[in-house]
Amino acid sequence: ISYARILQLLTDEGLVNTEDLNPAQWRAMMTERWMSPTPEPIVVRWWNDEYFRFIDQRGHGGDVVSLALNITASVRYEEELKSARHKAETASRAKSAFLANMSHEIRTPMNGVVGMADLLCDTSLSEEQRLYANTIRSSGEALLVIINDVLDYSKIEADKLVLHREEFDLERCIHDVIMLMQPTARDKGIALLVDYDLFLPTRFLGDPGRLRQVMTNLAGNAVKFTKAGHVIIRVTGVSDTSNNSCKIHVAIEDTGIGIAEDMVEHVFGEFNQVDDERNREFEGTGLGLAITRRLIEMMDGSVWVESTLGEGSCFGFKIELDMAEGAQPEPPVLPDALTRAVVISDSSVNRELLKKQLMQLGMSITVCSSTQKGLEIIDNSVNLVACDHNMTGMDGLELAQSLREDKDWRNPFILLTENPGSAKSDPAYRHVQSLLQKPYPRSDLFARIADLPLDLSQLDGPEDRTSGEPHTSSEVSEQPGQPLHDDLKQQSDGPRLMRVLAAEDNKTNQLVFGKMVKTLAIDLRFANNGHEAVEAFEEFQPDLIFMDISMPGMDGKEATREIRKRELQTGGHVPIIALTAHALEGDAEAILSEGLDHFMTKPLRKAILHERIAEFCPDQAQPAIPEPQDQAS
Repeated sequence: ISYARILQLLTDEGLVNTEDLNPAQWRAMMTERWMSPTPEPIVVRWWNDEYFRFIDQRGHGGDVVSLALNITASVRYEEELKSARHKAETASRAKSAFLANMSHEIRTPMNGVVGMADLLCDTSLSEEQRLYANTIRSSGEALLVIINDVLDYSKIEADKLVLHREEFDLERCIHDVIMLMQPTARDKGIALLVDYDLFLPTRFLGDPGRLRQVMTNLAGNAVKFTKAGHVIIRVTGVSDTSNNSCKIHVAIEDTGIGIAEDMVEHVFGEFNQVDDERNREFEGTGLGLAITRRLIEMMDGSVWVESTLGEGSCFGFKIELDMAEGAQPEPPVLPDALTRAVVISDSSVNRELLKKQLMQLGMSITVCSSTQKGLEIIDNSVNLVACDHNMTGMDGLELAQSLREDKDWRNPFILLTENPGSAKSDPAYRHVQSLLQKPYPRSDLFARIADLPLDLSQLDGPEDRTSGEPHTSSEVSEQPGQPLHDDLKQQSDGPRLMRVLAAEDNKTNQLVFGKMVKTLAIDLRFANNGHEAVEAFEEFQPDLIFMDISMPGMDGKEATREIRKRELQTGGHVPIIALTAHALEGDAEAILSEGLDHFMTKPLRKAILHERIAEFCPDQAQPAIPEPQDQAS
């Protein structure tokens, strides 16, 4: 019987299931395969839902030998696996959506709690009342940290977390993280230090936000589990000029409680913490290190940890980053007169770090562990002294005064301190030419030294009190009645008030928003949903719109699209800032693609809100600065 007749019988008698093909098409497909010099294996579904794989081999004489294998069990198993995978993926998507929705529902009332507590702290309170208000605010912020951890992990699991590549300064990024940790470390008496490789570039291309998150997790853990001693971030690397990239190695060392050897890998698991009587006092979700590992893996890097129980830990990661275009920052060229410096600190780590940094400037460095020893060796051959403020026995300011009055030493003195306010209030501060708040970025140290006055023979104190002052973010605070931008300081009676429209369906959030901007010279109007926002856009003609994303009826995205359509007909472009508490659907790309210009996450922060309003204040409007009658509040 011919092969063609076999195929005809199979289809005519219904012995095979031709799937999507009609009988003639199936026979043509099988015939074409049969005529091939080397027929490819094929799976045929039988009438009773059994599956056979046909493997055909053509002989030298033209004959063909066919082997038919019943693979029904394998096919059934594959179908079960596909079904199980589909169910698992569906469950994962449902979990992520649930967490995102819960985030929105939790953040909405948290906006009221944290926002109102923030506003309450700006009012006149007794010491006890301020304690209560600060506790409410800090507890609310702690809850938000937990929410963010859970949602970040959820976004990673759902493959919705995307890295954003941009140019950034890695050394400055690390310093920003350290400054966030400084208040907690100062309260615990822990030294925070950064040892950035002197020959490593600082400008790279990558996601600075996620790198800050990684270092915040690692440094935050180090501070949390360290009761005394220090936490130091060491950054080293090797540049590859052939592809303009750099392999970077970051290690965070601490002198904390440490981890037992058998529990080291356990800490990187989800929702895991080393559970023993020594660390039950430390709270947390147990997600920080799991998120850190996943983020570094997304950057094609790796994380590691070394620890000795009772002595401390060292967490680190390795990544490769492309270097930014253009020249890297270079240390300044110092005057010839600055050749020899003395570094004084009772911390060996701090001494060696400062010594390395000053040696990069080409200076000869002598280190001392006490101010008494420094007082003995400092003479007129020493051109510069860099000394810690808080020292055992004689402190840094007392040393400066003694050098000036007892030894008539008239060269520049730099004071390193964790508490600038305390140092400046000391009468001996007049003997200091420059102050650096610890921890400091290397660039600030170099800038201070480059600006130092070298001839102090006629001075009893700093020649220019402003030139040596530290300019760190921790010393800048928002003062009631003070504008946030220099270009808004000049007011005029002529221009109209800036018109601001806020679309927000939650009455509590409306109250918080209104209270946060009540001191600004603006005309504020609320819309309760997207439809009202579009109507107010036509009638009110706002200069700036704050748009809540999740609103009943017409949501913020739909309202924005409608406003943009109307602008195409009438011309113009009103800045629209999204207000979102929805962690997954509120990502930057999804928001900005809808025609919105910027976005702010809830809970709102008063200072940032003021900055946004000032940033978008049009030229023809009165600057949106606090009104004079509220300056004394």
